[in-house]
Amino acid sequence: MLKKVSYIFLFFYFFVLSCDTNYVIDTYETVEKFWEHDKAVQFNFTAPDSINNYALFINLRNNKDYRYSNLFLIAELNYPNGKTLVDTLEYQMAKPNGEFLGTGFSDLKENKLWYKGFNEPFVFEELGNYQLSLKHAMRKNGDVEGIKQLEGITDIGFRIEALNTKNNGN
Repeated sequence: MLKKVSYIFLFFYFFVLSCDTNYVIDTYETVEKFWEHDKAVQFNFTAPDSINNYALFINLRNNKDYRYSNLFLIAELNYPNGKTLVDTLEYQMAKPNGEFLGTGFSDLKENKLWYKGFNEPFVFEELGNYQLSLKHAMRKNGDVEGIKQLEGITDIGFRIEALNTKNNGN
């Protein structure tokens, strides 16, 4: 039964994705059993251009084993010429009643979380190869040490979407 539900989910996901024309990059990394505190998930990509506006997203899939209402991440964006931006990000993952946010028909929920481009559009300042590195920064209330093995995150993704373009010939 679970296999059948997985196939239905994958079919629906690919159907929706095929209707999406705004994405430039959309990729995922699977988390095997736990997201280790010291293991960064890395996405290497090439800037599409240095003129147009973009929105950058972190996509997360979680299941019922995720026991928290929020998620803290450390995002490090490395530019081609050595510049590095480091952000500490917090995302709400559940409603006050404990119901998970996100989309999905089963215990698996998908969250599309803003990373860059929500206050003002993101423009790649440099052409070339970039790297986004993500680590979780979760800890239990009152604990100094972080959670070593975060349960319930099944996939971590990175997505770039084109916004209005500056150089579209109009």
